Amino acid sequence: MTRKKQNTMQENIKRKRVERIIHGIFLMLGLITVGCVLLITIYLVVSGIPAMRTIGLKEFLLGRKWASTAAEPKYGILPFILTSIYGTSGAILLGVPVGFFAAVYIAKIAKGKIKWLLQSAVGMLAGVPSVVYGLVGMMVLVPWIRKLFKVPDGSGLLASIIVLAVMILPSIIKVSVTALEAVPPEYEEASLALGATPIETYFRVSVPSARSGIAAAVVLGVGRAIGEAMAVMMVAGNAPNMPSLFESVRFLTTAVASEMSYSSGLQRQALFSIALVLYFFIMLINAALNFFLKRGNVKKL
Repeated sequence: MTRKKQNTMQENIKRKRVERIIHGIFLMLGLITVGCVLLITIYLVVSGIPAMRTIGLKEFLLGRKWASTAAEPKYGILPFILTSIYGTSGAILLGVPVGFFAAVYIAKIAKGKIKWLLQSAVGMLAGVPSVVYGLVGMMVLVPWIRKLFKVPDGSGLLASIIVLAVMILPSIIKVSVTALEAVPPEYEEASLALGATPIETYFRVSVPSARSGIAAAVVLGVGRAIGEAMAVMMVAGNAPNMPSLFESVRFLTTAVASEMSYSSGLQRQALFSIALVLYFFIMLINAALNFFLKRGNVKKL
C-alpha cells in the first residue's frame, strides 16, 4: 500500500508539473499574441499621427480629393472611407443571406454525396487565392457588367461588391455549418415531437441555438471584406473617386497597396495614416458586433 501511495503521489506530482508547463506555454503564446497586437497598434499610431498633424485631421478625413503626386498635393480620404463602407455593406448584404441559407441546407438538409460535394466546393472556394478571384472578376465580371448596363467601363463599386460577396461565402458557410452541427440533437427531437415541421425546427430551434456561432461567421466575413486588397484592386478601377456603382473607385486597402511602393515623405506618412484609419475602422466594427452579440445573449438568458 505504501508503494502504491508513493507511486500515486509521484504520478500526481508529474501531472501537476506537466499541467504547469502546458499552462505556461499557453500563457506565453497568448501574451505573444497580445504583444503583437500592441506592437502593430503602437507602430501604426506612431507612423500615422505625423501626417494627420501636418495635413489636418478634418482635411484628411473629410477631404474629397486625393492627389498625392500633384504639384499641390491633396490628401483627402473621404472617398476611400465611403467606398470601403459601401463596398463592405453591399458584400455583407449579398453574401450573408446566401451563406446563411447555404449553411442551413448543408448542415441540416443535405445528405450523403450532395453534402460531401457542397462541403468540398466550399473548401475549394476557401482555398482559392485572392488574385484568382480578382482575375476572374476582371476577365468575366467586368465585361459582363459593361455589356449588361451599357456603361463605358465595368470596373467599379458594383464589381467589387460582387467579388467580395463571393469571397466571404466560405468563411460564413464553414463557421455557420460548424455552429449548426454543434446544436444538441435533443433540441430538434423535442421540437419535432411537439409537432413542428423540420423546416420550422431548423429555423426556430437550431438557428437560434447556434446564433453566437453564426454571428462569429458574420464577423469573419466582415473582416475578410474590409481587409481584401488584391482582388478589389483588379476590379474596382483603383481611381480616387467618390463612390458610384459604375465608376472606378478606390478602397482604403487598395489606396495603401497601390502607392506604398513608390511613396516617400508626406505621401508615405499619409499612407500610414490611411492604414491607421483602416485599423481603427475594423476594431470599431468588431467591437460593435461583439457588443450586440453579447447583448443578445444576455437578453436570451
